[in-house]
Amino acid sequence: MTPRNWPFVGSEAIAEGLVRKHELRSIYQAIYPDVYAPAEVSLTLEHRAKAAWLWSHREGVIAGLTASALHGARWVDPTLPVELVWSNARQPPGLLTSDVRLRPEEYTNLDGLRVTTVVRTAYDLARRGRLDDAVARLDALGNATGLRADDVMACARRHRGARGLRQLETVLDLYDPGAASPKETWLRLLVVRAGHPKPQTQIPVQSLDSRRKYYLDMGWPEVTIAVEYDGEHHRTDDAQYARDIRRSEDLRELGWLVIRVIKADRPSDIRARIERAWASRLRGNREIS
Repeated sequence: MTPRNWPFVGSEAIAEGLVRKHELRSIYQAIYPDVYAPAEVSLTLEHRAKAAWLWSHREGVIAGLTASALHGARWVDPTLPVELVWSNARQPPGLLTSDVRLRPEEYTNLDGLRVTTVVRTAYDLARRGRLDDAVARLDALGNATGLRADDVMACARRHRGARGLRQLETVLDLYDPGAASPKETWLRLLVVRAGHPKPQTQIPVQSLDSRRKYYLDMGWPEVTIAVEYDGEHHRTDDAQYARDIRRSEDLRELGWLVIRVIKADRPSDIRARIERAWASRLRGNREIS
């Protein structure tokens, strides 16, 4: 007989007669002290999060980037240490514990684990690290959950005097859940810092024959200028490439001026292209008037 669910607490499995002590060393791998999984499996972030919670005697709260991933945010590095609110400074490798006080409404039950709520998770992520990284992390969390900036500010008001509140306000001012990747966040921040109005994200556009609908990464519908980031798959996927051609033709027919950005583009070149696009539109408006 072996434990049906894993990760599991080794001492509990032995006490219940589900596994023998020598088997823990021979056919299972220790994730954290006294927490095991089958030796042949590849552990996901979700597995390691559950293992961390078990290690804390089922009392810790998953937090930070780990909580963000459990709430559905993409782009979280699965190899990062699991973040856990737990008052044990002697953390094993692969765990990052913090002894902070959570209000009852700031954590919830998610698939059997105690996890900081979306709002509390955003509050924590917005206050730490580099500004641009914090914005990207909040964008990803908001893209997955519909996070509202006002709710995060309400949480911040309950923690007056906490570290990082000034950065949190700046992050929330730059936050946009329409970003579908960290690169889109980076591009949006580049656009805003170049002095342009904050662009609208995920702009819905329908082809002239109404048969196709697209969403532009970001732009300004009032002047029909869009800025989009093209990932590698746009050039390596033949079907995607064909769709991109049709999409470009449809947008051109609708009068959109689309600036397509790739990884190799320099920020100065991107800014110059956007400046030229705005100048073209403004010059056209003056000629019409």
